[in-house]
Amino acid sequence: MSVTELDLDGDSSASRTTEDPLVGIARQLLEEIGEDPNRDGLRDTPARFARWWREFINYDPGSLGTLFESIGTSQLVVVSDIQVWSLCEHHLLPFNCSVTIAYRPAGQLLGLSKFARVAHQYAHKLQVQERLVDQIALEISTLSGTPDVAVIAKGEHLCMSMRGIKAAAQMTSTAYRGEFSTDAGLRGELFDLLRA
Repeated sequence: MSVTELDLDGDSSASRTTEDPLVGIARQLLEEIGEDPNRDGLRDTPARFARWWREFINYDPGSLGTLFESIGTSQLVVVSDIQVWSLCEHHLLPFNCSVTIAYRPAGQLLGLSKFARVAHQYAHKLQVQERLVDQIALEISTLSGTPDVAVIAKGEHLCMSMRGIKAAAQMTSTAYRGEFSTDAGLRGELFDLLRA
């Protein structure tokens, strides 16, 4: 992968091609761990590495604002098992989460695909799971116009499974806003739905 630079006067004939900095970083990383980035099997790895990072960080969730009229005022809407991948900001290792989002509509319903789009939007960055659930809850509240939002994420972190203690475990994080933070009965209804 390369980046083309134009001469300051815009003369394309004077353009030169330089290596994408992420390709150079990947090549240097391979060398630092004792690998030859020019050998078969690794020759294209630095460019793939660079493309992956750009794809991950530049994720476009698409349209988030599709709303429909609500047909009731006391509904509880739950979208569960949204699978997302993110990167631990402490170790740059992946973690995956199963995200559940619940909310009480305030006159309008958020389009179903928007829940997954929001979850992926916040997962596609260096992240910690606790912040991820909080950012998802805030965005759902902002988009839907209701303060009553709950987000639950269960995740496995490779920074624990692959390094350090090397033990697989699931971490659960929650973010409760509005009535979910004060009404134990509403949280109980949510938990009952999730167990069903």
